[in-house]
Amino acid sequence: MLRYLVILLVSILTVSSVYAQSSFKEADKLYALGNYTKAIEVYQSLSSQDSVYHKIAMAYRALGNYDKSIAHYKKAIHANPENVIFQFEYAKLLRLTKKYIEAKDIYESLIESDSLNPNFHYELGLLLEKQSDTLAIQEFTKAFELDDTHQKAIFKIAKHQIRKRKFKEARELVNKGLASYDRNVQLISLKAQSYYFEDSYEYAKVWFKKLLDFGENSEFLHEKLSICYAQNSDYKDAIYHRKEALKFSPNDADAMFVIGGYYERLSNFEKAEEYYRRSLLLSDIPLDKEYQKLGIVLNRQKKHREALKQFQKAKKENPEDIMTDFFILRTKDEYYADIDSKIKLYEDFLEVKKDNPFRIFAEKRLKELKEEKFQQKK
Repeated sequence: MLRYLVILLVSILTVSSVYAQSSFKEADKLYALGNYTKAIEVYQSLSSQDSVYHKIAMAYRALGNYDKSIAHYKKAIHANPENVIFQFEYAKLLRLTKKYIEAKDIYESLIESDSLNPNFHYELGLLLEKQSDTLAIQEFTKAFELDDTHQKAIFKIAKHQIRKRKFKEARELVNKGLASYDRNVQLISLKAQSYYFEDSYEYAKVWFKKLLDFGENSEFLHEKLSICYAQNSDYKDAIYHRKEALKFSPNDADAMFVIGGYYERLSNFEKAEEYYRRSLLLSDIPLDKEYQKLGIVLNRQKKHREALKQFQKAKKENPEDIMTDFFILRTKDEYYADIDSKIKLYEDFLEVKKDNPFRIFAEKRLKELKEEKFQQKK
């Protein structure tokens, strides 16, 4: 009888163990496939909770329920106080939820137990960075010293160097990172920016274009490429990339104004007019310079009457702008047909604008007009 009971007990324990293993594997499978809620249900149905607390914590974190995730990480660590992995993941979650003091205590404890682990230093650096602590860069540097292929640490240090305008040092560090992973778009972007902020636009262009080759596409990227091309007077390419940037911010009045300027440099005054007008419609700041630019391109198209209206708007925006006074004078000169009317324009200008630096041009033009009138009489 006793032997029968022993056999029965062993059978029950075996079946229970097999069932538990099967359920554990099923829960892991559900987690791996992203069915986190169902995975949690299965994990919680298991009799030995000490071994699955961290699994439940991971599933709750994946669901975005950080409070329950933290609660289960605490249980996991209490049940397994020597498990460094649980502590490390718990500290990262604390940092994510801005529980910086608790997280820092754990990171420092982990570093004390294993000071040669580069990722412990890197994660502590991220936490210090969130607290605006200048010691963060020291931790990133330590991570790099322990592992000179640590891509994330390299990025942080190189970014810091660019902020300090140490462009050459930043590129040297970036090159080390790219030597171990040449498709790191963050490092490529930093290299491009280091050249850009150094005014080395040709080199910057090469590295910004690499980002495009790797499928990157952003307003920042196209704007910087546009500026690089414009610096080399490649206005067609500058326009293309500025228009690409405009797709991200369709109502960017400044971008439209810049495009208008590029078209003006290409002597495409109709397009320049179009983008200057679009910029003006969207702007809500003093617009005297914008109206001036529109007036100039209208004059270049012999649209003097329309140009005069734009200069008058510029005058209304900023009555003190002496440039606008001269633009109005020159536009009326082009617009008026009667030579006597033109002469009076310049005489009135010279009478009223006694301190205007453009008087010398006005005096020269008045002299030309009077000579022209004299010749007509002859």
